[in-house]
Amino acid sequence: MHSKNNIIRVKKAKNFGGEVSVPGDKSISHRAVMLASISNGRCKIDGFLPSEDCLSTLEAMRALGVQIDILEEDEFGPNGLMIHGGGLNLTKPKSDIDCGNSGTTMRLLSGLLAGQKFFSRLIGDESLSTRPMERIVSPLRSMGCGISAEGENGCAPILINGGGLKGVSYELPVASAQVKSALLLAGLYAEGRTSVVEPLRTRDHTEKMLDFFQAGTNVHENEISIDSGQVLESRDFVVPGDISSAAFWLVAASAFPDSQLTVKNVGLNPTRNGILKILVRMGAYVSESVGTNSGGEEIGNVSIQGGKLKGIEIGGNIVPNIIDEIPIIAVAAALADGKTIIKDAAELRVKESDRISVVAENLRKMGADLQETSDGMVINGGHELQGAELKSFGDHRIAMAFAIAGLFASGQTIITDAGCVAISYPNFEEHLIKLTSVNSRIFDRATPVITSFPDFNSKE
Repeated sequence: MHSKNNIIRVKKAKNFGGEVSVPGDKSISHRAVMLASISNGRCKIDGFLPSEDCLSTLEAMRALGVQIDILEEDEFGPNGLMIHGGGLNLTKPKSDIDCGNSGTTMRLLSGLLAGQKFFSRLIGDESLSTRPMERIVSPLRSMGCGISAEGENGCAPILINGGGLKGVSYELPVASAQVKSALLLAGLYAEGRTSVVEPLRTRDHTEKMLDFFQAGTNVHENEISIDSGQVLESRDFVVPGDISSAAFWLVAASAFPDSQLTVKNVGLNPTRNGILKILVRMGAYVSESVGTNSGGEEIGNVSIQGGKLKGIEIGGNIVPNIIDEIPIIAVAAALADGKTIIKDAAELRVKESDRISVVAENLRKMGADLQETSDGMVINGGHELQGAELKSFGDHRIAMAFAIAGLFASGQTIITDAGCVAISYPNFEEHLIKLTSVNSRIFDRATPVITSFPDFNSKE
């Protein structure tokens, strides 16, 4: 596990900009490993994100009998994989499957395991064991799966007696790409057709990747359907850069006068690029160019020219598209002139932390003027931020968002328990130093910066 003593110390930046290629997309890395594992042959995966969460998925599939070879790796772990797909049927695990901190692993894997004719038990760390799982347990149970949540209030561990599924039509009470994905994966094993109706459109990586592996889905407005009995054809796949990781740099550049930044080879899926639409509305100069298409996923470059941001209202249909970016959008709002209203984002309260509460707490400590609401916050921007000692609350996106806030704050900003950054962006510190390299005093070296990560080469 990451050390509890990692600390980021950031000082106000004098400059920001340059070029950067962010690590592979976290959401897509999870799905690429799972779908390749149930394909009918060998699949080469390039650009895999070697983060704690994605490695939880990799080790889970190994525990289910899938051979996964490491083709390439860097100092942070494997990024090139050869996955030997064995078809839809997996092997009964010898023990509990540990999902670590990864809600994506637990929820999507529940859908796969619902179709397997054996018993399995999914466990997670302390944080994951407090996150709601009834949202997948209930619909999978309606398909005929013997599934239950063993923890308090419908939380992990999850017990699954799979097999005997029947297709259903299920209306999601809350927009959730993970629940949708779990049901579509279970639908591969269910008798007949499985349909999911979304209240709002969510990220569509699972549908695109199923189609890429030639297990066709049908999409009609907000209803996505899949028929059982389809064979996933093995195919090689390239994971694009993660726009949720790029968002930290995009916001920093947008708010930094005269900055110029280009993020290269990043995923530009229309259900994920809402951060660009938000920054344009806030007054940033944004240009994007789609260069390639891999597995149905648009990949290209994004360039930002810095200026002065203005407050806006954020709510409605775009919220599921930007749910992971809201912590850094809140930082942008604090740096902008005028009022920003963020609403319809109650889902943030059940992420790795209660992101509404902890963002509000940390922004207040830095001198921002805001009010927390049940489903978001109202931020009165334009107040100068001051450095402060802040908690990450074990949440990688909180740690990174407030490292960016520290670039604009007077004095020094200290973020404790920052090793959690490894969950999604192992080389965050390296890129932060690179993009502020003209200011050699951006980091206070008195304390090591994010020095202790898991041993990614360990197979334990």
